[in-house]
Amino acid sequence: MAQKMKNKKENEEGFIASPDILVSSKQIFGISDDLQVPAFSHSNDYVPEIDPTYRFNNEVTRAILAGFTYNRKVLVQGFHGTGKSTHIEQVAARLNWACVRVNLDSHVTRTDLIGKDAIVLIDGKQITAFQEGILPWSIQRPVALVLDEYDAARPDVMFVIQRVLEAQGKLTLLDQKRVITPHPYFRIFATTNTVGLGDTSGLYHGTQPINQGQMDRWNIIATLNYLPDAEEIAIILAKCPDYNTTKGKPIVKAMVAMANLTREGFRNGDISVVMSPRTVITWAENAQIFENVDTAFKMTFLNKCDETEKPIIAEYYQRCFAVELLGAVA
Repeated sequence: MAQKMKNKKENEEGFIASPDILVSSKQIFGISDDLQVPAFSHSNDYVPEIDPTYRFNNEVTRAILAGFTYNRKVLVQGFHGTGKSTHIEQVAARLNWACVRVNLDSHVTRTDLIGKDAIVLIDGKQITAFQEGILPWSIQRPVALVLDEYDAARPDVMFVIQRVLEAQGKLTLLDQKRVITPHPYFRIFATTNTVGLGDTSGLYHGTQPINQGQMDRWNIIATLNYLPDAEEIAIILAKCPDYNTTKGKPIVKAMVAMANLTREGFRNGDISVVMSPRTVITWAENAQIFENVDTAFKMTFLNKCDETEKPIIAEYYQRCFAVELLGAVA
């Protein structure tokens, strides 16, 4: 399963300078291709925890592994709740590769990424010193940096990131008169809901078009959208094993059918919201808490829908569960 490479000395932060083993992608991730992927022999504080129930998408896993193995810059695009960021994290977890996620909402500034001067206490004296931001800190270490909500970032932040996406990826700190060369095993990934052309669906307010020159710097674009029914059902049963019974399986099957109807309704322009796999898992968990599938559905999904769309959603529900949702229609 794991082939040893030359051992590397661990530094004070717990990082090994470079991967010291090779692992089989087929054995570790269950994908069709049997690649030898560099990995670390042990974990540190920055490595995500392994979720043993996680199911890997073959194509997206291959893209992410290419990112880790060949230092390709990988952007994963898809609808919300499909597990884009989690997919990258779970690959990193099984490679024992340190992984840091940054959510690029509109409040993240250039200073947050690069760093700033701050007053620090050294030997009992207050002095002004430069405090590195997450970007220079990450690129100097064997870390996988994941930029979440990449299509929601501010333009000034995007241009800072663009420097790191160059072929050599060097980062210039103008205030410090420093040029940082990336660590050989620094990796960068991003996740988006759109494909860089802005929000054409009305579902993702706050996203914006991405400079196509910057999009061109991403070596690999992978798409992770809603799974086939059987796979989504398997994921929910793995996350909520109490449903893995003769009585529980039909309930989960109906839940996934309900989610698919909302997705079809959204594509047809009938409703403006969709149920993601994350929503279905939350619904299943809430049904165990409230001991009622109908009540859990209202509290998980229906109550956040527009009043004019609730009759349509109630109709979907009736098709799947043969139940009239009391109070669904005003």
